[in-house]
Amino acid sequence: MLTSKKIAYLKALSHHKKPIVTIGNKGLTESVLNEIHVGLKAHELIKIQVSGDDRQARIKLLQEICKASGAEPINHIGKLLVIYQQSDKKLIDLPD
Repeated sequence: MLTSKKIAYLKALSHHKKPIVTIGNKGLTESVLNEIHVGLKAHELIKIQVSGDDRQARIKLLQEICKASGAEPINHIGKLLVIYQQSDKKLIDLPD
């Protein structure tokens, strides 16, 4: 589990990132989950663009993504979701 200090640090790092995965009308498919896994292994911290205006559906989607990928939710602003999962390479040096 991440501390609030680490989450704040990851939020700050995520500001300049562009979404690497877009979830469209078909929702959370196997191919989307695969792209999320690949993105997490390569970057650890990723943004996901979600279509649709239903905020509750986006919150549920964030929970499903984190459960399926083992990632931690970092941020949810509008239609953007930010998640983090530390890889074996430890690309991001988190504060203590």
